[in-house]
Amino acid sequence: MLKGYRILARRHRTRFGEIDLIARRGDLVLIVEVKARRTLIEAMEAVGRESERRIEGAADFWLSRQSDYGKLSVRFDMVAVLPWRWPVHVENVFYGGN
Repeated sequence: MLKGYRILARRHRTRFGEIDLIARRGDLVLIVEVKARRTLIEAMEAVGRESERRIEGAADFWLSRQSDYGKLSVRFDMVAVLPWRWPVHVENVFYGGN
């Protein structure tokens, strides 16, 4: 929220899986995976190919139900929750459609 995004959903569940956070700023929609790990590298490695497919499917399902679907841009980000630190926001942790 401090970066100007509006949180649209938390722990949004679909038949394809769960999206931890959905945020929006203008026409940009962020699909955010939240990982709590000891290090940033461990958090990034925790988003594997299987997780990517699940998140992409859930994101496609959510996006298809938006009235302005055609003009939205989507980005897949991650927030790493690390011990004794502020959360780390990693942009473009993966690219959808692979």
